[in-house]
Amino acid sequence: MLNTNILKSEQPIGVFDSGIGGLTVAKAIHQQLPQESIIYFGDTAHSPWGSQSSTAIQHYATRISETLLEQKCKAIVIACNTASAAAFAAIQHVVQDHALLFNVIDPVITHMASKHQNKIIGLIGTKQTIKSSAYQDRLSQQTNSIDLRSLATPLLVPLIEEGFCDERPIHDIIKHYMSNPCFKDISALILGCTHYPLIKNQIVAFFQNKVEVVDSAQLIANVLEQELEVRNLRNKSITSKMTFYVSHDSEFFNHTAQQFFPGEIKLETYPLWD
Repeated sequence: MLNTNILKSEQPIGVFDSGIGGLTVAKAIHQQLPQESIIYFGDTAHSPWGSQSSTAIQHYATRISETLLEQKCKAIVIACNTASAAAFAAIQHVVQDHALLFNVIDPVITHMASKHQNKIIGLIGTKQTIKSSAYQDRLSQQTNSIDLRSLATPLLVPLIEEGFCDERPIHDIIKHYMSNPCFKDISALILGCTHYPLIKNQIVAFFQNKVEVVDSAQLIANVLEQELEVRNLRNKSITSKMTFYVSHDSEFFNHTAQQFFPGEIKLETYPLWD
């Protein structure tokens, strides 16, 4: 049980991912809650996590969560579907009552159960996310009337991390994946990786705007705002601070972060694994 007496409204919000994908979540949170300070941690030393073992992901995610707790975060957002699927219980054990904890899967499941009853919906994600069956398991807890069709799309994250979001190869790969017969007649497609909003426009275009393409960024920002409000933890200060940590120097991460958060960005290499 969270003891909100130990938390203060001026404490920051921690957001973490294996690399740049979680920046989509951090941006949505910043836009929704501009007065909140955010500490972002990108584990660029081990990115991407999607093809790694559950044990490795749990190790990375819990250690980063410990670091964010050391930074006095009042809330921690697991801005990674792979970690939300493979490491949520382990992270809960670490965080306990020291901070609010959010994952990026549950808000999407709630949205789908509300908007797409008796429909076919698709899901794309990393190998680890799809293998975990986390989306299917959590969806089944809310409804049995949605037919979920899942497909691992492992080539997308490496291309996004290398900056190929608008290049021909990724368009060809999107076409290859989205043409899979399992996605026939879907009413919605879940982007089950926080990297995928960076290519959301291309996916929407493939489906000619006839399919709702859902990512977790705005949904998790909404949930976070509601929880902070209910617990009287909204920051009332007129100043906020953005801090970006990476576990390994990454020029592309720095370039991408500048695009998401124009202006001076303080990017620090945090030697977590040294």
